[in-house]
Amino acid sequence: MDSVEKGAATTVSNPRGRPSRGRPPKLQRNSRGGHGRGVEKPPHLAALILARGGSKGIPLKNIKHLAGVPLIGWVLRAALDSGVFQSVWVSTDHDEIENVAKQFGAQVHRRSSEASKDSSTSLDAIIEFLNYHNEVDIVGNIQATSPCLHPTDLQKVAEMIREEGYDSVFSVVRRHQFRWSEIQKGVNEVTEPLNLNPAKRPRRQDWDGELYENGSFYFAKRHLIEMGYLQGGKMAYYEMRAEHSVDIDVDIDWPIAEQRVLRFGYFGKEKLKEIKLLVCNIDGCLTNGHIYVSGDQKEIISYDVKDAIGISLLKKSGIEVRLISERACSKQTLSSLKLDCKMEVGVSDKLAVVDEWRKEMGLCWKEVAYLGNEVSDEECLKRAGLNGVPADACSEAQKAVGYICKCNGGRGAIREFAEHIFLLMEKVNNSCQK
Repeated sequence: MDSVEKGAATTVSNPRGRPSRGRPPKLQRNSRGGHGRGVEKPPHLAALILARGGSKGIPLKNIKHLAGVPLIGWVLRAALDSGVFQSVWVSTDHDEIENVAKQFGAQVHRRSSEASKDSSTSLDAIIEFLNYHNEVDIVGNIQATSPCLHPTDLQKVAEMIREEGYDSVFSVVRRHQFRWSEIQKGVNEVTEPLNLNPAKRPRRQDWDGELYENGSFYFAKRHLIEMGYLQGGKMAYYEMRAEHSVDIDVDIDWPIAEQRVLRFGYFGKEKLKEIKLLVCNIDGCLTNGHIYVSGDQKEIISYDVKDAIGISLLKKSGIEVRLISERACSKQTLSSLKLDCKMEVGVSDKLAVVDEWRKEMGLCWKEVAYLGNEVSDEECLKRAGLNGVPADACSEAQKAVGYICKCNGGRGAIREFAEHIFLLMEKVNNSCQK
């Protein structure tokens, strides 16, 4: 996370990313945030996610997959689906981050080298962005490392800025933690309570706790930022739910974060439905795509026992599993795997076959999960209510899905995707019980 401090950029980038000295000329602004003469426009609210390529902890952390989605993808999805921003931007100095941002539908501002140093602050990068975007009146600076952010939080904050007239709003979380004064080593002093009376320690339910910044977002109007502040003027905080207040930088490590995101994260506008059918591509998902031929010209394939167990677990939970391939695989070879799954091989139109299976079972597409890895799987992946690809799937297939496995095809991807399905189904069941 970039540090939040007062500061100003001295070297900026033009929209194509080439450094240039000084700031570009600013357009004359009217009182409502419009430019020049003519019809006044409502204030332009832009979401801005800062994502440098450099990270002292985890290389390219901002696009590392968290629960099958690039980390920055979680906040981009929330920002875009909130519907309150006239534009959603990622400020970065790295090509791979730029590609991921565009894949999720964001615009990209190429940050200058001056604003990309370890010593650069968030404010440096935000001011640089504003220098090239005179149309922007309000910036919603969203932290890339807050994957449990929900659109409803952003909608409420936008209302506070636009309707209630606040100049700046920032996120906080309530914590019930007793604080004590710190004693330096070698100093002969005793610690003192800072927010409690030890003789009358309150129960958690009898104490309101305290509010702490959680860093998820900072909204501020342009005039404040240009003065060197992200917090000021008519100022307010927005209290986030504790379960949504997840900061990868400071709170928890990656495996725990994945569990939190799967339980409390935002998965899109469409409500999740219970999965009834999983369709899996054979070559590259069930197998690693390698084909061996014996001396007597018989086809030999290999698969991972973990994937067979994953299929068995899915079937035991009531989820039908079916296999599909565009290649004319040997059904005799596949049947020898004893997976007891209906399969269709030599398929030229996978979408038509899966659609027929769906209708046969009386399902809507939201009740279908699809694991694919090739261009021929793309349309099925886009239609399915839940979709995924192995780690080594082609780029076109990866762009079409919401979950990218850590495992390669034929090396545990099906078992991993099965676990993902189970976690999401638990989320569905929990929401139905509320």
